[in-house]
Amino acid sequence: MTAHAAQGRHVKGPTAFGTDRRRFWHLTFTLAITDFKLRFFGSVLGYLWQLMRPLLLFGVLYIVFTEFVRLGAGVPHYPVVLLTSIVLFTFFVEATGGAVTSVLDRENLVRKIEFPRLVIPLTVIVNAYLNLALNFLAVLVFMLASGVEPRLSWLELPLLIAILGVFATGIALLLSALYVRFRDIKPIWEVLSQVVFYGSPVLYAIENVPNEKYQHLIMCNPLAAILEQVRHAVIDPGAPSAAAAIGGAERLLIPAGVVVGLFALGLWVFNREAPRIAEEL
Repeated sequence: MTAHAAQGRHVKGPTAFGTDRRRFWHLTFTLAITDFKLRFFGSVLGYLWQLMRPLLLFGVLYIVFTEFVRLGAGVPHYPVVLLTSIVLFTFFVEATGGAVTSVLDRENLVRKIEFPRLVIPLTVIVNAYLNLALNFLAVLVFMLASGVEPRLSWLELPLLIAILGVFATGIALLLSALYVRFRDIKPIWEVLSQVVFYGSPVLYAIENVPNEKYQHLIMCNPLAAILEQVRHAVIDPGAPSAAAAIGGAERLLIPAGVVVGLFALGLWVFNREAPRIAEEL
């Protein structure tokens, strides 16, 4: 083995994943919790600021799309559907958008040879999950107050949120690795995030899309499939399931393949770029 190959082999392990998995996860959760606490340090209202953003967006969109455009006409529990979708989409945006510049923001840690680089974007994901957990408590209260009855199908929710997390993690790893070399990634992703927002049933019910062909196309988006299944399993059992909305259970392999493919691609790209990240900063 050449000296260059030996050096590459040595760097790849500790810089991407680290040699101690227990230390790896300890670092991830410690940094995430620290960031979460620091975000509200010195703030009088604290966590309420985190909750205000989705609630304000919900309030504006609810008024516009019920009183003026009336996208929610005929949709059972539309306020609950809208708020739940906004909170889940907010998690997706926080996890992916926050990860874009995360490696650059942690330059002091990246330059430490023994620091596992993968901890940095995963810290953003864990932080987004903490925010989602707190936001969802407010959604749950609103849901019960609106007359949504608990059902056994609520057990699907943790699995759906986990799948959403895998989807967001794959994109986060890919974006954070690419941003080190290509600084245009941030504005590009900001635009694409808006495309994903309007290309998912956040504001509208999927059955209200006029052409069935377009319904099936929209549901190929993993986020759309997750939001629709959350609506069906948690809020309104009379709403189409993700399988029904996409045109058959076998077609769910399309969004599932996108999730798995993006996660594998993101992990591969980040792992490949990890040894060179410090040099590129």
